[in-house]
Amino acid sequence: MTEFKPPLILVVEDEPKIAQLMIDYLQAANYHTHHLARGDEVIAFVKQTPPDLMLLDLMLPGLDGLSVCRELRRFSELPIIMVTAKIEEIDRLLGLEIGADDYICKPFSPREVVARVKTILRRCQRTQEETAPPSPLVVDEARFQASWDGKALDLTPAEFRLLKTLAQEPGKVFSREQLLNHLYDDYRVVTDRTIDSHIKNLRRKLEALDADQPFIRAVYGMGYRWEADVCRLI
Repeated sequence: MTEFKPPLILVVEDEPKIAQLMIDYLQAANYHTHHLARGDEVIAFVKQTPPDLMLLDLMLPGLDGLSVCRELRRFSELPIIMVTAKIEEIDRLLGLEIGADDYICKPFSPREVVARVKTILRRCQRTQEETAPPSPLVVDEARFQASWDGKALDLTPAEFRLLKTLAQEPGKVFSREQLLNHLYDDYRVVTDRTIDSHIKNLRRKLEALDADQPFIRAVYGMGYRWEADVCRLI
């Protein structure tokens, strides 16, 4: 299973007290943060360490926030929340040519900042999920059926359970004992070699449908792991 990494929020603000206030609240909400005080440092940082969202002050030394936003949009869709004390700039901030996703006016509540960050990140996650290509592996638990890239797999009950267990957590190494615990409901006595036999048959059936795709890899002295895409359960 892929280790969860908290989102990285880039705070670009030249007023130290305001920057620290936002950082404290964001970190309390379990976000990672990085602070820059100059606009002309932003582009290089984003290219080297892409954040998940940026809080961008409008008035900055080196390069103002609007110019940073315009330059960033030439190569990145990074979500940007503009922070401004200039109320008359709001219409410009919301203009499509600027490319900002939201804005916050000073003075602001730090809780509002965290709430806006959460909202934008959730919106981006939904968009990514909606545009992500469908998984080639579909596991239908109700019908006890599985398919790869639209082609049905003819599996035994043991092979189906093994496939479901491995593919739900790609990259995770399962020991033979762990796989045995998922294999049978009647607590029959079986050996570790039973797993090896089922894995061999399952791998053969998968590779018959897609010979170029790595599916199940043996990890010496440990067990097996799923190497292909995550499955879609229905």
